[in-house]
Order: sequence, then structure tokens, then C-alpha cells
Amino acid sequence: MSFATLRILDANLNRAREGLRVWEDYVRFVLNHDKWSAELKQMRHALRQAVQRVMRDALHHRNTPGDVGTDNKTPAELSRAGLAEIVTAAGKRVQEALRAIEECLKTIDAVAAREVELIRYQSYDLELRLARTLRPGRFDSVRLYVLVTESLCRRPWLETAELALQGGATCIQLREKELESGELLQRSRLLAALCARYDALCIVNDRPDIALLAGADGVHVGQGDLACAEVRKIVGDHLIVGLSTHSIEQARAAVLDGADYIGVGPVFPSQTKPRDILPGLLYARAAAATVNIPTVAIAGITLDNAAEVLATGVRSLAVSSAVISQPDPRATAAEFMTLISSRASHPPGQLAMANTSVAGAPQASRSDASAGSNRGEKSGLSSSP
Repeated sequence: MSFATLRILDANLNRAREGLRVWEDYVRFVLNHDKWSAELKQMRHALRQAVQRVMRDALHHRNTPGDVGTDNKTPAELSRAGLAEIVTAAGKRVQEALRAIEECLKTIDAVAAREVELIRYQSYDLELRLARTLRPGRFDSVRLYVLVTESLCRRPWLETAELALQGGATCIQLREKELESGELLQRSRLLAALCARYDALCIVNDRPDIALLAGADGVHVGQGDLACAEVRKIVGDHLIVGLSTHSIEQARAAVLDGADYIGVGPVFPSQTKPRDILPGLLYARAAAATVNIPTVAIAGITLDNAAEVLATGVRSLAVSSAVISQPDPRATAAEFMTLISSRASHPPGQLAMANTSVAGAPQASRSDASAGSNRGEKSGLSSSP
């Protein structure tokens, strides 16, 4: 084997190991995903095993001071906009390095080359899984999320939506489960244009196709609707995807499936839509402390109990009747925003975490019912509070 080939192997082994370590740290410290962390550790060890025979020889031919590429940098290499860019760049580095290692090994050890090829294929699958967890954060500024259903509005539905926006709502969801597709698309376009004028987000319930055609900002689905991964095939990364959750297991799965935010609830019984499950405030608190994407509390939230909900640490409040059924939706929305702003300046302390079992997602309900997966239930943000 030539000295040049050994130098190429040494440089790319370093790149591959470094990139895998970045991925592993992201999975371990950000996603808290034990299985993916173990998978990445196994990949690093498999790579070491595949190149063990040539690794020491390659190391002996390292010449960092004489490497003409050490000072050859592009501006993009010297800055990162955030964690998403760090993880993405690390993945590309891993795959490029593995390909270079594989090609060099073909000249001396075909079996080792094949082993590295399999690791490279494994990295492609892992890259896709990690990419689903790297969301752009467009939902981060949402604090008051108002669901609009015409039958619950005292005023015309679009006027009600505008009044809620004037009161400070930062996201409006159109929730009309009974409308035919043509009418739903027309209303979605009207709402999307309205929200754009107020620099707010427009979300369509259940229908990723309608959301995409209408130029909405996103779509919200329930546990019984299309999975996030399937929704992404329709809307790509262009739209926000929200998912209703009722348990910590569902919340964690939503992060891995690529949700931009999760609805957590029901937190209180809803007069609009009674449910058999009620995960309650304890689940809201556990979800807010566990996942690294925005959490939106839903169901039964009023001006009287909003402070109690915000004390759990959830990012946003989702309301429907509490705003759109009121005589003055603008004034009511403004009152909610005052409460939210007040809580933001006095964040919940450590006491809010007391007596919360994050792993088990403690539940509180009318009948102490389970808050398990219940895939057929379309509650959370896909239901009226």
C-alpha cells in the first residue's frame, strides 16, 4: 500500500470517527435516545474493527504540519447557524469519509471494504432519522394558539379569527371536519392570507394536502391520522407539522417522527368534546420537561385556569371556545396574552417538577383513566378545547 493511500485512510478515519461522535452526542444529550446512542457506538466500534489491520500503519504516516489542506477553509466551514447545521454537516462528513475509506480498502482488503460499505449504508438510514428531528423552529414564537370552528363562533368565522389575531393570537388553526374538500380549501386560503397580514401562523387540521394547496404554514394531525413521516412525504420540510399526544411515549415518538410541536392533553375536561382519557396537568408538566420541541396544552383551558396550565412549563396555550365563543374575541385573546406574558416573566420554578414521573407520564382524570396510545382518539389539538 502506498504512503499516500495510508495518509488518505488516516485523515478519513479521523473524519468519520469525529462525525459519528457528533451524531452520538446529539442523540445522547439532546434526543436522550438510548437505542440510537447504542447504535452509533456500535457503528464506531464496527469501523474500528474493519480497519484494525491498517489503522496503525496509517497513523504512522500522519503528517499534520505538512498537510496543505489544514489551512484551506471556506467561510461556511467556519460558522454554524445552530445545532441543526452541526448535525447535518457531521453526517455529510461521515458519509464522505466512509466512502474514501471504502475505496482505499478495496486496494488491499476487499472484506474490510465491504464492512465499511455496510456502515455507510447504515449511516444513510440514520441520517434520515436524525433529519426528522431537526426542525427549523418556526413554531417557537407561538404562545396563544386559537382553533376556529364556525359552529362555535358567535361572529362570522373569518371575522372571529381576525379579532383573535388583533388580540395577540400568534397561530390560528382551521378546524372544520365536516366541510367538503373544495370549501375547506377556499376557507384555508382565506385564513392563510389573513394570518400572513398579521405575521401569524395558519394551521389546517387533519389535511396536509389542503394545507399545502392553500399556502398555509402547517398542518395538525391526531394519533389516528397520517403519521408524521407520511405527512412529510406530502409537505416536505416546507410546512410545520403538529401532532396530538396523550402520553410521554407518544411525545417522544413525535420528536423522532419529525413533529415541529406537540399538543399535550386533554389537560381539563372539555364541555365541547368529552373524552374517555384525561392525562391532565401532570402529563403537560412531564412533556414540557422531556421533549425538546414546543409543547401546546389543550382542552378546557380558560382565563381562570390558564395560569395553572402555564405553571407546568408548556410553551403555548391552545383555546377554542374560550375565545371564539365570547362576545369580544379580541379582548379575550388579549387577556390570555397578558397572562402568558406575565408567566413568561416569572417562569415556573423547580417546584413545578415535584411529584412528576417523566418516564411514566403520570395521569389525572375523571376516572383515573389511562393516557396510553389510543391510536384512534383524535384529541389534543385536533379537538376543540
